[in-house]
Amino acid sequence: MNYKNSPITKTKFRNRTIYIKRDDLLDEKFSGNKARKFYYFLENDFPNIKKIVSFGSAQANSLYSLSVLAKLKNLKLDFYVNHISSYLKENPCGNYKASLENGANIIEKNDENIQEYIEKNLLNEETLFIEEGGRVQEAQYGIKILADEINSWAKENSIKDLKIFLPSGTGTTALFLQKNLSFEVLTVPCVGGEEYLKNQFFHLEKNENYHPNIIRLGKKYHFGKLYKEFFEIYEEVLRDTNIEFDLLYDPLGFISMCSSKYFNEDTTLLYIHQGGILGNKTMIDRYLRKFKNKIDLNN
Repeated sequence: MNYKNSPITKTKFRNRTIYIKRDDLLDEKFSGNKARKFYYFLENDFPNIKKIVSFGSAQANSLYSLSVLAKLKNLKLDFYVNHISSYLKENPCGNYKASLENGANIIEKNDENIQEYIEKNLLNEETLFIEEGGRVQEAQYGIKILADEINSWAKENSIKDLKIFLPSGTGTTALFLQKNLSFEVLTVPCVGGEEYLKNQFFHLEKNENYHPNIIRLGKKYHFGKLYKEFFEIYEEVLRDTNIEFDLLYDPLGFISMCSSKYFNEDTTLLYIHQGGILGNKTMIDRYLRKFKNKIDLNN
């Protein structure tokens, strides 16, 4: 299996030429930004480690990717979550279902600070702890490879004015891309606000010169909440590019890219497809339940 050199697709969106870095095509099961973040752990041996421990939501992309990683490395995975809805328990789907099928042990722990609980009670010489969303220094190993691929592509195509867009959760991918690229990386916070994202950057890198630029939007969006404009732009992107994107992060990513000044300027735009579409079925079901006849799946 080769987790490098994902293709770059040239396409048009809203009559504007854009390029898509297809990290969703890295591998059938281990792809997207989590494959980049966890590539260090895949490539290296940890002879004393028997278990991976992490935490997040029951439908997190990191849960699924870690379940694949654990399976490939023949390790156990304990993944802690604050809550699993009764509906999801009775109707497993998306990342949750696929992770269970990969052998993940998903543990419901109603604790205000799961990370603190893990660090105080669960860590030993046989445990590999990976922070939520892959916010770890080791993530730079795989993301630097991604940056090298982008640099090589830009050089081969004589591109000097390149802007790179991607939405952020912990901001790890955007940060390490900016640290390893001379081009400008722009991102938008999806999980919290601008201050939250800045704090995530500082957790991994104190030098602000390596921090990506954060796009400011007039409207505040709450992570995981359903917005009609999110579904509409998801469908528009799918229709115009014939590429499916994640419904949790990418709608805000495309909204932010289109709102930037660069969308109307003669600049080469590269959008990073970070995968995560396994959870789309669950998201589409939620949209259908909330908006009923207000959205058109055949548009």
